[in-house]
Amino acid sequence: MTSPPPSLVGKTISVLGGTGPQGRGLARRFAAAGLSVIIGSRDESRARATADALTQATGNSVSGADNASAADAGDIVVVAVPWEGHADLVKGVASALAGKIVVDCVNPLGFDKQGAYALSVDEGSAAEQAQFLLPDSTVVAAFHHVSAVTLEDPEARTVETDVLVLGNVRAATDLIEDLASSIPGVRGIFGGRLRNAGQVEALTANLISVNRRYKAHAGIRATDI
Repeated sequence: MTSPPPSLVGKTISVLGGTGPQGRGLARRFAAAGLSVIIGSRDESRARATADALTQATGNSVSGADNASAADAGDIVVVAVPWEGHADLVKGVASALAGKIVVDCVNPLGFDKQGAYALSVDEGSAAEQAQFLLPDSTVVAAFHHVSAVTLEDPEARTVETDVLVLGNVRAATDLIEDLASSIPGVRGIFGGRLRNAGQVEALTANLISVNRRYKAHAGIRATDI
């Protein structure tokens, strides 16, 4: 376990949907970085079981709770639920998220025989939908392209990828860049305002195609910075 970045000392990171592969993987890496982490789930007992397993795996105490309690307890709240349940979850915990930074890493994707493809979202993106539903929160889009398989792999000491961080408030995007960079091998990079989140979410469909073709867990890297 390492020490967290100074900007994140004393902050609790709640991961809603933290029992799914992406949420569980992110929670694992945040806990390994020495951060205070709460796993949120619709099923509190499942959240607690996942938290106990991550405590053993990382050596850092991880807590489990239902999504509403996790949202209430977190200083930074990561939304990592399937697209189908995104709007209902966000609306259900809106009051608990008021005044907080909410990190949306949801990818609105469909799948058919030809593979993954981007879905149209009325608000423009999942992150913009979250901001519309959370007028009193600051929504940041990030962590869309990080492989859940790599995040959960105990043999992967580092996660070699960049994380594009998008948002409208500089202090919030700076903080989430630090959160991304707390994972060894990861570099958080500003990727634009929230209105540009749609193409970042959609790019995940391309990465899925890359990974299927090459039997890999590829991420992305930005050059010359």
